[in-house]
Amino acid sequence: MLARIRIALAAAVVAAGASGCGLGPGPGTADVTLTVTRDFGSGQVATITRSKVPGSETVMRMLERSLRVRTRYGGGFVESIDGFSGTADRRDWFYYVNGIEAPVGAASTVVHRGDRIWWDLHDWSATESIPAVVGSFPEPFVHGIGGRRLPTTLECADDVARACSQVTNALDADGVPVASQQLGTGSGSDSLGVVVGTWADVRDELVASLIQRGPSLSGVYARFAGPGELQLLDPRGRVVRALTAGAGLIAATAHYSSEPIWLITGTDPTGVLAAARALTPARLRDHFALAVSGSSDMPLPLDGAT
Repeated sequence: MLARIRIALAAAVVAAGASGCGLGPGPGTADVTLTVTRDFGSGQVATITRSKVPGSETVMRMLERSLRVRTRYGGGFVESIDGFSGTADRRDWFYYVNGIEAPVGAASTVVHRGDRIWWDLHDWSATESIPAVVGSFPEPFVHGIGGRRLPTTLECADDVARACSQVTNALDADGVPVASQQLGTGSGSDSLGVVVGTWADVRDELVASLIQRGPSLSGVYARFAGPGELQLLDPRGRVVRALTAGAGLIAATAHYSSEPIWLITGTDPTGVLAAARALTPARLRDHFALAVSGSSDMPLPLDGAT
């Protein structure tokens, strides 16, 4: 928590300095969506779409223009939105732009065309950082990061051809070209990676190793107990349910300063295909990650509402 406060204070200083540098309003931007939720997306507070946004708009200014906001630490840290406040027991507001946790305070983050801004009030006892979430799909693949669209690479295991085609088609439907490459190659810098395969196929991949080490490192509230069992976690990182045959997972994470990697996996090819079919804006909307079993969708962390 002290680290988050230091970041907020630094962001407030940067924002104050920028405001005195004579920056003009600029030409403005368009088609920006602001979503506000509670408890890992399980409780809706507000959804607002702006067809026009003033030039040099920041995430904080857009939030304050749209909803009732109280801040701390010189305006760099959000305390409450529309009456919903953080608490002393590790429950605060966090925000993501195009599904990626911002590295600086909202007062320092500039809004770009097409951005999907998402604020969520949740328990951070299991982790202070969730690097990436899937609930703004098809972002970040369409509009990218910081106003810059990045290339997308797709790695698929040999035994999940149908799931791989499903993922390719889902991205293509949103105008996202993909460069296919061999599993294990890695997406490299300045690109977004998507990895598709059973847990047995992908468990040696970097993204899988992060997830397997728990939410404190990956921000993903799920892990595998061997190739055949997917364990679902609650907001405090405890296992509350286990899925076996036919179970799938869609999750995203990042390692330090690298770009996000999405993982579409499962206990077997059937589970991977079920996860691939869930790669739609409607099924992923406002979910941090998603487990699937047959026709059942289970947003993660499980039982996130308080």
